[in-house]
Formats: sequence, structure tokens, C-alpha cells
Amino acid sequence: MKQITSAQNPFIKSLVLLQEKAKARKQSGTFLIEGLREIELAIKGNYELETILFLPEIISETQITKLTNNQINLIEISKEVYQKLAYRDTTEGILAVAKTKSLQLNDLQLPKNPLIMVMEAIEKPGNIGAMLRTCDAAKIDAVIIANPKTDLYNPNIVRSSVGCLFTNQIATATTEETIDFLIKNNIHFYSATLQNSTAYHTQNYTLPTALAVGTEATGLTQLWREKATQNIIIPMQGEIDSMNVSVAAAILIFEAKRQRGF
Repeated sequence: MKQITSAQNPFIKSLVLLQEKAKARKQSGTFLIEGLREIELAIKGNYELETILFLPEIISETQITKLTNNQINLIEISKEVYQKLAYRDTTEGILAVAKTKSLQLNDLQLPKNPLIMVMEAIEKPGNIGAMLRTCDAAKIDAVIIANPKTDLYNPNIVRSSVGCLFTNQIATATTEETIDFLIKNNIHFYSATLQNSTAYHTQNYTLPTALAVGTEATGLTQLWREKATQNIIIPMQGEIDSMNVSVAAAILIFEAKRQRGF
């Protein structure tokens, strides 16, 4: 088995670039996954792993071979190398290099009566990760990220989603492509916005439905407001007129799930 003990090793340097640069991830078609739970979920989500790197003081080769039956390249690394690559100290001493997936709208496999979450131009990886966790908890049929502002395989999204990046069916597209896709597939879509809106809980989400949210600063773009089946709002009684987008998304998702009998 190959061993790497130096953080200056060229392969390790290339993995550092995967962590730090979206361009490196795009060019190689690969990204890093950190943590045992996250790797398990990636395997369950049919992500192809190229290499597993592990710290033998924390996790054994036997434990790793139980994780996957595939012939994956295993590399034993030193503590120095692990600390160079890992964001966290509590990730079970294991990292994996995985291949990215196609994220095309046409790749989505939708049931007859889908419930879809649409996120437009969300910039903060933590918010995307939090919403992916909610979408997993609610077992949403698909997530569409319209006009993405960050690489989906950003390590902060992988980490903040605690592996739910791999459990959700996800596509990325422009706003125009997303709206055309929803209309073509006869999916009603509801835009969370302050303008010309009605209370979210008054709408019927039991039909094929997409719920769209935008940035906290500017909200959804005009096209969403113009084309929506209905613009919706979460009534608030305090001094501010908005809340964290991941919280708003959770409220809308679970109202739709409530109407559908969970």
C-alpha cells in the first residue's frame, strides 16, 4: 500500500488545490470529501470514489474495506498530511477523492407529483448546506440551484450539509432554464418574495410544486415574481421584514409536507 508522509508531496499539493480552488475541481472533475459519515453517504448516493486517504492511528484499513466493496486506491497518510488536508479534527481520520456528477436539469428523475426546492443565487455555502439538510429531512424530490454563485462541491457546502449534498437529487441551471423546465413539466411554482404576495399557508402545495427562495439581501429576481403561480410571503410580526433564507425555506418545505400528509 502506498504511504505519503510529506505535506509537500505533489499529489497532496493537488488535493489542497481541490479544497481551495473551484477551478481545480472543475478541471479535474474531482473533489474532496472529509469524514466517515460523509463518505458513507456519498457511496450511498452513487458517487464514484477514486482514492481514500486515511490516518492509521484513527481508522484501520479493515474498517475502510468494510466501507466499500469497490477496488479503491488506498493511501496511508501521516498526521502532518492529514492536518494539511482536513478542515476538522473530528472526522475519523479519513478523506476521499470523488468524481463530480452531472448536474443537468434533464438528469433529474421526478415522480408524478414532485415537490422541488429552488434556490436562486444563494452565495453563502453555510446557507446552502443548511437547506440541503432540511431538504434531506423532508425527503424533497429534487433541489435546483438557479444562477449558482458558488461551486456545489465547495468544501464548505460538503461540510455544512453534513453529507446531504449526496442524499439530495440536485441540478444547477440559469433562472430562465429553471423556469422553462418547471413550466414544461407542469409544475406550479411559488416565489417567496415581499412584492405582490399572499400568506404562504393559504396556497395549495399538494399538486406538483416548486418552492423558490432567493438571497436575503435582494430576494428573487423579477422573472420569478412575474412568472410564479403565486408569490408568497411568511408573515412576520417583529421589526424586520426578512429572516435567514434557510429558515424561510424550512418553513415553506414543511408546510408543503404537512399538506401532503408528510
